[in-house]
Amino acid sequence: MKWETVIGLEVHVQLATKTKIFSGASTAFGAEPNSQACAIDLAMPGTLPVLNKQAVNYAIMFGLAIDAEICQNSVFERKNYFYPDLPKGYQTTQLDKPIVGPGIVTIEGADGSDKAIRIHHAHLEEDAGKSIHDGDLPHGTSGVDLNRAGTPLIEIVSEPDISNAYEAVAFAKKLHSIVTSIGICDGEMSQGSMRFDVNVSVRPAGSSVLGTRTETKNLNSFKFMEEAIAKEVERQIDILEDGGSITQETRLYNGDTKIAKSMRSKEEANDYRYFPCPDLLPVLVSDEEINILRASLPELPDIRQKRFVSEYKLSDYDAKLIASDSSMAAFFETAATLSKNPKLAANWTMGELSAALNGANLNFSSSPVTADQLAGMITRIADNSISGKMAKVVFDAMWQGEGNADLIIEAKGLKQVSDSGALEQIVSDVLQANPSMVDDFIATDESKRKKKLGGFMGQIMKASKGQANPQQVNKILLSKLNKLL
Repeated sequence: MKWETVIGLEVHVQLATKTKIFSGASTAFGAEPNSQACAIDLAMPGTLPVLNKQAVNYAIMFGLAIDAEICQNSVFERKNYFYPDLPKGYQTTQLDKPIVGPGIVTIEGADGSDKAIRIHHAHLEEDAGKSIHDGDLPHGTSGVDLNRAGTPLIEIVSEPDISNAYEAVAFAKKLHSIVTSIGICDGEMSQGSMRFDVNVSVRPAGSSVLGTRTETKNLNSFKFMEEAIAKEVERQIDILEDGGSITQETRLYNGDTKIAKSMRSKEEANDYRYFPCPDLLPVLVSDEEINILRASLPELPDIRQKRFVSEYKLSDYDAKLIASDSSMAAFFETAATLSKNPKLAANWTMGELSAALNGANLNFSSSPVTADQLAGMITRIADNSISGKMAKVVFDAMWQGEGNADLIIEAKGLKQVSDSGALEQIVSDVLQANPSMVDDFIATDESKRKKKLGGFMGQIMKASKGQANPQQVNKILLSKLNKLL
């Protein structure tokens, strides 16, 4: 039997406010456990929450970025449940009147065509704390860090419009690109700034009836999400083809061990006993406030991609890749403008620099090589001061903090020899020192002579200590050899 996969995502986006959604406690990442959870975050008796206006503004900005409906009278509810990382016993969230209503996010499918993924809504809520189970704790024990409790989130809920893992990852990446581009989230998934809950079901091909879904929670990387979906689809199909039935449940996936397992039976909305929060008034948003936020929106990724194609003459592929990451885009634009060579700036930004940053687990905003340093090196490639091979040496030295390109070229004696007189002499000396190679070249069939040039080039580069301009050498060498034929 052929099967269809149906996927919906719930994406938790931590908002980049300095303080929490209902208190003045810090949201900074990396503090000592339980050092940033105040009495309000824990709902201690006698405390009252105060809504963070910046969190509201950030939620509205997301809605405007995806051209969604903005609810101008949204309401907070209490969602009641108890887990160790939520000691107050309820989460303040939104249900019936979320601040962001229906919208659309367009992705590129596996076949290259555009596909619209509908957003059901996005609501504001507070994050829970974090349960910790690792080797740093005494054997058999777990810990709870409440620093994250009260951090503002928007939860973005998609419709079940996603058909496979490829589309799910494309959708997640597009959301990541949008929220980081408009500055409402830092996008650091390793720090929990963006987490994905994936709802998966399968049904017979052609059926319009949805299958029973499972939810795999708290995936914090695109790779892990892709793996978790593939494993869950395979599991469900195997069960159904063996005559079994799917249990609606919440599941976990460990990206390190590649193990998926059941966590608990899936709760329904009525299990949470939602009721209006008695401590928070409805959130009223005026037309004027919406218009001010709309005018303040930074450039969106799709618009940036089109501009990179028209302004910098990049290919659609290069423009899309660079434009999708706001920090990469800013780095590229600086390097392209300073070097006046967008193509080389794009190649080095996407290639050598991206690989080095990935290897060091760094992003563009914390790159050891600055955009102006890269531009300086590109300028020296373009004016033939250094070759591409020399540029890699210069780049490595810049990465190690040895200064800008000009200082490194001077210190390491890397300046490329482009003087035609000097190159003429080097080529003549090599030909004179290797008469057998010259005779072999002359005796070789014309169609195969090109392959013989490599040997000469190797000798010339050796004689010049790797500093001869390869393009000029090639022209001089061919000219001298052709005269001998």
